[in-house]
Amino acid sequence: MTFAARTGAAFAIVTACFLCCGNAGGDEPSLPRVPDGFTLTVIAHVNGPRELAAAPNGDLFVGTSGHVVGLIPDAEGTPGKPLLFASLPDSRASGVAFAGGTLYVGSHTGVWRIAYHDGDRVAASPPERIASVRTQDGAGHSTTSVAVAGTRLYASVGSSCNACTETDPTRAKIFEMALDGSAMTPRAANIRNAVALAVDPETNELWAGVAGQDELARGHPYEIFDDVTATAGLRDYGWPACYEDRKPVSADVDCSAVVVPRVVFPAYETPIGAVFYPLHPSGAYAFGPAYRGGAFVALHGSWHEPPVPPQVVYVQLSGDEPPAPVDWKNPSAQWKPFVTDFQLDDGSRIGRPTGVTVGSDGSLFVADDLANVVYRVRPRVP
Repeated sequence: MTFAARTGAAFAIVTACFLCCGNAGGDEPSLPRVPDGFTLTVIAHVNGPRELAAAPNGDLFVGTSGHVVGLIPDAEGTPGKPLLFASLPDSRASGVAFAGGTLYVGSHTGVWRIAYHDGDRVAASPPERIASVRTQDGAGHSTTSVAVAGTRLYASVGSSCNACTETDPTRAKIFEMALDGSAMTPRAANIRNAVALAVDPETNELWAGVAGQDELARGHPYEIFDDVTATAGLRDYGWPACYEDRKPVSADVDCSAVVVPRVVFPAYETPIGAVFYPLHPSGAYAFGPAYRGGAFVALHGSWHEPPVPPQVVYVQLSGDEPPAPVDWKNPSAQWKPFVTDFQLDDGSRIGRPTGVTVGSDGSLFVADDLANVVYRVRPRVP
């Protein structure tokens, strides 16, 4: 019996849990809003969807908050019922990235690779652990995000706490490694929780959206989105002693060598997913020039008061540079809202966006782990 057949038999119960409601159908009671000229559609119901990755044939990989990676068949066409692509022996299989015939998955304690052949809808071989993270403790931030730039694989590992001195050498870092997991080296340090990883396909630069710490002055620290590979060597982001434009948390701290980010968002917005939209898209559903070459970032919103609203925003960039530098008096100056109205006037929410990716035909896909759905956004056909 093949691995794929064994997987299908062994994980029938897991599949039932993974499929929240099967395929989307009927009228949705309430949906987020997109700008004029675009449409938003629910294409699947999935339990705990997190990061997304597009396959070349139009299928869509879905990382989840459980131990499975799902797949939405023909997400760019007529989406089929979500399938269980693979199951990991480790929960929080939330980070996914596809490149070069391989699906990479980040889980709570590891980075995995799964061989992919064009059209696979169930993994043909078991996931292979190629790197280990969170080697000393399991508290705090529990997800691992992954991204691929050329021959380099990146994995981010969040902190074990809100503000502390880490004892686990893998915590609060972004690692760079070979595609087989070897030569794993820190690329960014003292970076609290860099969940949103994205690679600019034009430059191969790695960007990270980072959730800052709590319990500072109200409205601070700003969340950041920065080019982690802008300079060679290890980049120090200063957590927990420094934040924003090299501000110290106490007078005895020297923040002069800490990285100053290129893009910021308001405090507590919590970047969870990010993707660069191609500068030269060729698909049938390609976005117009106003949305090319920059990044879409999914902001999960605050988990506490004040209720900062979830949204997906667009950050204009050119050659990994924003048109304007950070305005330290206005953390909303460098981006514009794109998918909004996840939060109602009374503070209640209909959803919280997580992963985002661009499909093979140009559609933007957005996961939502509160509504347990995946959306597809496209330009409206005249």
